[in-house]
Amino acid sequence: MALFKRAAGTLRLRPLTITYVVVSGARKGLAHLLTRLGWRPALLPYSGYADAERGRVLARVVLAPASADPAGRRGIAAWRRLVTLERPSVEVEIEVGGITTTAVSDEQGILDAAVALDGPLGEGPVVAVLRLPDREPTRVPIHVVNGGSTRGVVCDIDDTVWVTGLSNPLGAARRTFFGTSASRRSVPGMAELVQEAVRGQEQPAVIYVSNGPWNFAGVASRFLRRNGFPAGTLLMTDWGITPSHWFRDGKEHKRSSLTRLREDLPNVTWVLIGDDGEHDPELYTSFARDHADAVSAIAVRQVRGAAGHHEQVMSAHGVPIVQGPDGHALLPLLRDALDQRCGEED
Repeated sequence: MALFKRAAGTLRLRPLTITYVVVSGARKGLAHLLTRLGWRPALLPYSGYADAERGRVLARVVLAPASADPAGRRGIAAWRRLVTLERPSVEVEIEVGGITTTAVSDEQGILDAAVALDGPLGEGPVVAVLRLPDREPTRVPIHVVNGGSTRGVVCDIDDTVWVTGLSNPLGAARRTFFGTSASRRSVPGMAELVQEAVRGQEQPAVIYVSNGPWNFAGVASRFLRRNGFPAGTLLMTDWGITPSHWFRDGKEHKRSSLTRLREDLPNVTWVLIGDDGEHDPELYTSFARDHADAVSAIAVRQVRGAAGHHEQVMSAHGVPIVQGPDGHALLPLLRDALDQRCGEED
């Protein structure tokens, strides 16, 4: 029986393995051809974060014509941003806070580098300088977090800050692949809610997490800026096929992001903002169970059957959870919850 199960598992994996080998081979062949035509590795910068002891630098290595800057593309349809050729195993020199180190891009071309720092970087944001051969240095923004105990926010993007409509796959696909930062619709009151989460904090950590691909980071950043959200770091994912998965695991992406933030910024207590359309309530309460001292409050936007929903306040593992249909409804509930927590700590 055990042998039969192993054989069945092998058969289930075979189409994925074959597809991965074919796709990887095609990409390597195309990369080889374009390199012969003069294309070179280039960088797409993403915002990172740092406290006094460590920094996280994020970027992506892609192939581009020698005279082109892929980071400068503007005003193109979202689906065209998926047409990139990522380059793995490229060594990049990183300079931040007087520290110079090197890091290597992963299989999806992502550069996710942890940099040990000698001390505070000053008031943020500051920049890290990334260098590749035959390219001008790339400046990557780093959001500096107060080295002392402070409150930060982790905020989901899809159906939390902008309307994606994941319950309607066709509508969600249209908005995702053909929308721009200007055409996306903001969820009412969410910018004010995120601002409330870090009210009174000096140099707070502001993190936006999405299951969308890194290719859409520019669209998301411009949307957040256009709609008055506090500046912060984006943590997105990759949609490429892997040896073990057809698609990215969005739930695991958010879970691992929370775990990494806890490790990188141990002095921050978090307000976790999301929606009930997917896994946010489950993930957030699980994180609060394991790290109750690191969670100030949880705010959940109600999107499932929202017409019949009403605001409510509850708690889990000693952490207040507020729920409502949009940011306007959640704002006074979150304010009260945070004020109550501050009173308890005093």
